[in-house]
Amino acid sequence: MLNVPSQSFPAASSQQRVASGGRSKVPLKPGRSLMDWIRLTKSGKDLTGLKGRLFEITEEELKKHNKKDDCWICIRGLVYNVSPYMEYHPGGEDELMRAAGSDGTDLFDQVHRWVNYESMLKECLVGKMAVKLAAPQGMLPKSQVTDTLAKEGPVSPSYDWFQTDSIVTIIIYTKQKGMNLDSVIVDYQDVSFRAETIIKDYSYLIHMVNPMELIFSVRVANVGKVEIDLKKKEHTSWKHLGRALENHNSLTPRKDTGLYYRKCQLISKQDVTHDTKLFCLMLPPSSHLQVPIGQHVYLKLTIAGTEIVKPYTPVSHSLLSELMAPLLPNNKYIYFLIKIYPAGLFTPELDHLQIGDFVSVSSPEGNFKISQFQELEDLFLLAAGTGFTPMVKILNYALTNVPSLRKVKLMFFNKTEDDIIWRSQLENLAFKDKRYEVEFVLSAPTSEWSGKQGHISPALLSEFLKRSLDKSKVLICICGPTPFTEQGIRLLHDLSFSKDEIYSFTA
Repeated sequence: MLNVPSQSFPAASSQQRVASGGRSKVPLKPGRSLMDWIRLTKSGKDLTGLKGRLFEITEEELKKHNKKDDCWICIRGLVYNVSPYMEYHPGGEDELMRAAGSDGTDLFDQVHRWVNYESMLKECLVGKMAVKLAAPQGMLPKSQVTDTLAKEGPVSPSYDWFQTDSIVTIIIYTKQKGMNLDSVIVDYQDVSFRAETIIKDYSYLIHMVNPMELIFSVRVANVGKVEIDLKKKEHTSWKHLGRALENHNSLTPRKDTGLYYRKCQLISKQDVTHDTKLFCLMLPPSSHLQVPIGQHVYLKLTIAGTEIVKPYTPVSHSLLSELMAPLLPNNKYIYFLIKIYPAGLFTPELDHLQIGDFVSVSSPEGNFKISQFQELEDLFLLAAGTGFTPMVKILNYALTNVPSLRKVKLMFFNKTEDDIIWRSQLENLAFKDKRYEVEFVLSAPTSEWSGKQGHISPALLSEFLKRSLDKSKVLICICGPTPFTEQGIRLLHDLSFSKDEIYSFTA
């Protein structure tokens, strides 16, 4: 499973961003694209130099292979010869060499833990470690869970269950205030029942096998109690919930949990601009998933026999969706604004899907918190291209759920007028809500364009970012290509906005 834009991750021109720290990208040589790597792995060439033999590798042996032309890396106990992959790695050779001859698990997880390295590097597998290099990451022992959470305030969650003739109710006691429906993710696939509850930066998991046909509903109470009702197929008494599976009843730091996918069906796709489309995916009937504002998911497709993923931020079905009845129930459909790159690998494949086809969608990730809206007075949004996607739900939420809000302003950067996503909706929203203003900035306009021109600059920002009051509480969100975002953050700091007043959706 590979994370793929048109050539490298993320593409220099890509505006689909993940909220995380940045890393350097390097230009790849001709013939060193992702598809070229896939072709090489399927060519039958011996990429390990070991003629297909697998070995148990000691720590001492691993350390010997620490050069560019002889580079072994351990990821979660499996050892790979990554020398053949050096020139294909979007992050560059130096990034791989940081883990040469050692356990690169932590480094791998920091950069792109969602990648299925077992698929990507399966032809480079040398063997497995004879001994573990470090204590495993992930699920904490119960005593450590309690100790860890005690330092942060909450206590360890727990669960219980009861039943009637027709319903089984699972109760999760999170002991946390402020829980809501997007804190709970429930899936029932292949007789496996999985309920994940997000508690701050931890994931509490109930995971078991139950061969019953389950139809469920989810409720969250103000006291932090989650209730999941399971409808019985037959009116019989259950002696137990089911057989426990891996990590059942565990509390795990979210950064150490793997991504979980469910197959969603493509319901519709419609043109928004000449190269951007609105995709609508329907969740399985046996899934409950609501993506929190400002967070993203990963879409996964199998291309040329290799699983490939790419991050996208879901949007509402329209900008005015909170002001009108939804076309489809919000809790069963996920919408994405996606730019199609003709020379890319992932988006053309996505565009070629037919209505009724399936796409795997991960559980959400991201660290944007709606608590940043508390007592917020001025909200400024800076977006370039499809960097507009996280702003959609932010706009809708702020205008409908933040009573202290005085002003919301969006500065939307594009190349031409034809590139502006949902222009009429943005303008109509400004007409309907006087707190909201939008300004379009074009870098390559026609001679008829009378609006602002150019790129992000001190002059544009200083005029745009005016507080409603001298000491009003401000939040500035920025999203776009990496150079746009990095330059924007520098300019915002130059204009004396603090780190706490800026949130960037960057990769």
